[in-house]
Amino acid sequence: MRRLVAAALLWAVASTCAAAEEILAIPTRSGVTLSYLVVQDVSASPKIVLISFVGGFGVVNLARRSEKGPLSFGPEANFAVRILNLMADADIADVVVDVPSDQLPDGMSDDFRLGANHLADIRALIAELRKRFPNAKIYLLGHSRGTVSAASLGARLGTEVQGVILLSTITVRDKHGVALSSFNFTTLRTPVLFVHHRNDACPQNPYTNVARLSKSAASFSLISVSGGDPPQSGPCDSASPHGFFGLDAAVALGMKGWMLGRDFPREIH
Repeated sequence: MRRLVAAALLWAVASTCAAAEEILAIPTRSGVTLSYLVVQDVSASPKIVLISFVGGFGVVNLARRSEKGPLSFGPEANFAVRILNLMADADIADVVVDVPSDQLPDGMSDDFRLGANHLADIRALIAELRKRFPNAKIYLLGHSRGTVSAASLGARLGTEVQGVILLSTITVRDKHGVALSSFNFTTLRTPVLFVHHRNDACPQNPYTNVARLSKSAASFSLISVSGGDPPQSGPCDSASPHGFFGLDAAVALGMKGWMLGRDFPREIH
């Protein structure tokens, strides 16, 4: 494992702990490296490691960001990175995955997210994380197009992971790919949490599809979201209901409750 930053740790302030941010990279396939960001409370041993996949084409540009000093993600950043310091605490370490080196600079297509090379990369990452966090459960999280990664990997990894969170699930194909339009969600054998805004206006992410899917297996749960701040972006971007804009803390708390086996809200508004 090699560090991509000169300093070992970059410090940020979370809601409940001093969260250390660390950018790392590992070799996965031949000639390919995978960069990822770990945010954790280094004074604790997390019960859960959450592996998060951003939307769009999955590009986080961790190496480039590390050159500019401590990481900073604005309000229009993808929801999965915007909530990093809300998710990381004594119980949960959050890991954000970047695009593997052979998919830069353009990012991951749906075919790649659904394919064998993506699975090989994430298996290598999970093996590395299990060395670092041997007693932690592994959960996958995807937002928007990141749900293609989280769902497809969750199905193929089976009991190698303990749960999957799908935020603003993309169920309608578009010009960029098939998304999860033909995915068989019943192949997910671990618990699944859907989180979706009732007023998500992105055409590829209708709430009605997710409400129906959430009833297709006893191990599926749904948190329905409404309200939030007025949109400051397009309907498929993160500063809108699609990205739970204005509701970061409430949505993060709901997801944490579900992962930790605590009471969690079925409605957030």
